[in-house]
Amino acid sequence: MMNPRIFLAGVFIAMATVIQPSSSAETELADVQAEIGTQCDATIKRLQEWIRQPSIAAENRGVDEGCELTMRYLREAGFDQVTKVPTDGQPGILATLNAGAAKTVGVYFMYDVKQADPAEWSSPPWEAAIVDKPGTGKVIMGRAAVNQKGPQMAMIAALHAIRAAGKKIPVNLVLVAEGEEEIGSPHFPQIVRKPEVQAALAKCIGVFMPSAAQGADGMVTVNLGAKGVIEVELTASGEKWGRGPRKAVHSSNKARLDSPAWHLVHALTTLVTAEGNDPAIEGFAEKARPINSAEKAMIAEGAKRLNEESVKKSLGVERWVADVGWSEALERLVSRPTVNIEGLVGGYTGPGGMTILPHKASAKLDLRLVPDMTAAGALAALKTHLAKRGFGDIEVNMTGGYDPNSTPADSKFTKAQQATYKRLGVDSILWPRSAGSWPGYVFTSEPLKLPAGHFGLGHGGGAHAPDEFYVIESSNPKVQGIDGAVLSFAEYLFELAKE
Repeated sequence: MMNPRIFLAGVFIAMATVIQPSSSAETELADVQAEIGTQCDATIKRLQEWIRQPSIAAENRGVDEGCELTMRYLREAGFDQVTKVPTDGQPGILATLNAGAAKTVGVYFMYDVKQADPAEWSSPPWEAAIVDKPGTGKVIMGRAAVNQKGPQMAMIAALHAIRAAGKKIPVNLVLVAEGEEEIGSPHFPQIVRKPEVQAALAKCIGVFMPSAAQGADGMVTVNLGAKGVIEVELTASGEKWGRGPRKAVHSSNKARLDSPAWHLVHALTTLVTAEGNDPAIEGFAEKARPINSAEKAMIAEGAKRLNEESVKKSLGVERWVADVGWSEALERLVSRPTVNIEGLVGGYTGPGGMTILPHKASAKLDLRLVPDMTAAGALAALKTHLAKRGFGDIEVNMTGGYDPNSTPADSKFTKAQQATYKRLGVDSILWPRSAGSWPGYVFTSEPLKLPAGHFGLGHGGGAHAPDEFYVIESSNPKVQGIDGAVLSFAEYLFELAKE
């Protein structure tokens, strides 16, 4: 069981942070808030169980088990129908909850996670231990703690608490989940475009992805979309090139043989400007939509309210690209397409040296896309660029990706987020788009054309990195722990139910 001191501290923080709602709202949610505290231990245990089940699509490890566990949690939370949806890859999930409500809301889940090397972690990534994090509080540490199992479990816990308090879920729910988000969602469109899924989503007023949206200082941004992305692997080989060796040979032969590794390096240098900061792929960004005056105003306001030094500290950096100022760094973050090298592999990479001339080298890249760009267009531009510059032999394998997505600032869905945050004591910042990516385009584009975004109080960090964490008990009164996160989802559902 959770230490009572931890539980009482969490209740105090929630009470200190949340602005008291109106009497009618207080009456509606008082019992729900009490149940959230009562069920806190059970919520944490479920989250620990979920984290302890690896479900890594990139390694095809534990994915079936992860899917079944997610379906069990949804059934336990009150979803009427929970169905596995087959694809050409890992299966998806369609879950519906008919509360007899006037409005229906869509929810997006992912049950797959990134890889983790235990040697890089201070606490084992699959142990889901609760540890003290100086300056933050009590956190649960493990792969997917914040991306996305922590926020998703908080959403599930909100449903448990509403039902336990004897209240009706205020909206009907249509939940779609996938098991391949961390490899670029290659088959998610197959899930959403199945007739039964499409029909269920068509009834929704919008779709949200549970999030731990608070920064370390408690601030929240309401994103009006997200960049798109494609992930590609470029491979140069002596066999495809017709030059250099077809197997690794002694490095003394470099005097008379071409090198596939250098061939790849030279190809990579053509993709960006000399300093490596801006895309140079011909045709890649020609349709990129410039940010407008309203978006510039959002960024200017955000630059005043967001703490530059805190962000630099969280990233472990001292300066921005090209030594630009804070406002320009933020503008670049939301408005610029990018070409990034995730990793380079070729030849011998073990201890010491091995004097070989490799016959093959590969680079993993991600290319981020802004509105009016498409994943298909980006891939085509990359291939054409390489061929035009004499690198047509280099294999280009797109492993996943999707288009950008956008939601209007004046949509009721967006305004409900802002209203809920404000009622919970957080003055959120409206933001043009997230620099990260999620496959929300399947909801915002034809034929559904729904508003979509992220929601949720709470805080975490280390996504895709060692020591990923999600806050259970916050030492900062401006940042919610898990009880506050659960309450935010309950509040949001009731806000969405309003006319």
